[in-house]
Amino acid sequence: MPKKRIAIYPGTFDPVTNGHVDIINRALNICDHLIVSVALNPAKNPLFPIEQRVDFIKKGTQGLKNVSILPFDNLLTDFARENDASVIIKGLRAVSDFEYELQMGLMNRNLDQSIETLFMIPSQEYSFLSSNFIKEIAKHGGDIHKLVPKIVAEKLSRIDL
Repeated sequence: MPKKRIAIYPGTFDPVTNGHVDIINRALNICDHLIVSVALNPAKNPLFPIEQRVDFIKKGTQGLKNVSILPFDNLLTDFARENDASVIIKGLRAVSDFEYELQMGLMNRNLDQSIETLFMIPSQEYSFLSSNFIKEIAKHGGDIHKLVPKIVAEKLSRIDL
């Protein structure tokens, strides 16, 4: 029996957007199991605690098979090894994303040559999305319902940003 191909899709996901969900759905076409790994990363000063970000993703991907959502706060390559993952999936929206993610991918390869990094571009309708844009639009009362899972839109509409 061939080895199960496990991939990791890491991020802060503060909050998860439909662009993230798009990458999750499409990544399932190239791996047997996808772990969406939610980074603690206090340096980014997240709006939502990690438990809530994990919950948002679980609710936003409800019904998808072969997906698990796990928090992490260690080196991504260590997390990948601990979970038998051989691929790290990163979404790229722009050249600026590529420059940063290329450096991260090269560093991860330096730390563990058995783990590959795969870059995925978003579907066209989500190419402009970012969690920061979502928070800014919500802060000013803009409609984000088509841009994020329903649970995220509901939560953002009830808090004072």
